[in-house]
Amino acid sequence: MGITRVAIAGSSGSIGTQTIEVVLAEPDKYCVTALAVGSSSDTVIAQARLLNPELVVVTDETLRSVVATALPGIPVTGNLADVVDVADVVINGVVGFAGLSVTLETLRAGKTLGLANKESLIAAGPVVQPLRSTPGAQLVPVDSEHCAIHQCLRSSLRPASEVARIVLTASGGPFRGRSAESLATVTVNEALAHPTWKMGPKITVDSSTLMNKGLEVIEAHELFNIDFDNIEVVVHPQSIVHSMVEFTDGSTIAQLSQPDMRLPIGYALGYPHRIATPFGRIDWTQLSTLEFETPDTTTFPCLSLAYEAGRRGGTAPACISAANEIAVDAFLSGRIMWSDIAMVVEHALHHHKDWQPTTIDDVLAADADGRRLAQEALVS
Repeated sequence: MGITRVAIAGSSGSIGTQTIEVVLAEPDKYCVTALAVGSSSDTVIAQARLLNPELVVVTDETLRSVVATALPGIPVTGNLADVVDVADVVINGVVGFAGLSVTLETLRAGKTLGLANKESLIAAGPVVQPLRSTPGAQLVPVDSEHCAIHQCLRSSLRPASEVARIVLTASGGPFRGRSAESLATVTVNEALAHPTWKMGPKITVDSSTLMNKGLEVIEAHELFNIDFDNIEVVVHPQSIVHSMVEFTDGSTIAQLSQPDMRLPIGYALGYPHRIATPFGRIDWTQLSTLEFETPDTTTFPCLSLAYEAGRRGGTAPACISAANEIAVDAFLSGRIMWSDIAMVVEHALHHHKDWQPTTIDDVLAADADGRRLAQEALVS
């Protein structure tokens, strides 16, 4: 078996940098042939000098020439989807709606997509789903929960009719157990202090509000064709059980490991095989407690809002995803309080008029409407 060519969209982010670590751990099996970033020019220059890829993409036009000058001999373009042409596996670690083009082009090309970009399925599920049947195309989820479910379903050799429910685990984030009153004045630094995972700022804030888990509920529905009534969320602060599948006879299969995103990244790179480097290995002599509890949807209403959007379907998931991006950005820049994030998202969802998207233009329109409604909430 030859060396697998890997493209990394969002190479400067948490998923991107950890993908490079996995590739470097097994250089006889993988090589990075393309890197793509939005604006982190210094990072991608350093990465390219280390990895010598065939192509670098910088979507920020003002920085593209800087990167091109620093990397003579390596083509530098501005189109994210260009990475697909030089890869066997594409890791989509782009944050937000901007990652959709990478998802679409990878599946259209009949290649393996390691998907860490939730918005691709949440906002554009009806458009993405038909492309999953493209000959050769494989969509392997990279986030820990959906990777866990993928492994559980794969191991069971079951017909779909035997699946009773999916159980997504949530760490609870940095504010687990806190009251709404005590969270009124939390700071950005407090929201970014995740107890078990090292992630980018947007997804870390989403974890603190439980919106991350709500978006994962919608994504699980799209990935595995499971009804929302059969997708449950439980809080598991140790982040050892990454998710579970319960079957009709009462049996439950779970995937366990230490919290290490390199494990699901490696799973996507190697699929259908497994890599040889044991990221996330558990020392069972040191593991004494596994706790589970019901999420507090009164203090953390974003989870319920995501369920509502998912059940409504149509363009509602795209709206809520876009509105949440605006709200989180406003919080990170100090324009709103943490507790206002849910308010902004709720305003957008409850003022959005759903329709069924069938084209990318429909998805773009729904995304724009979610952003417009969120901005409306910010100034009201």
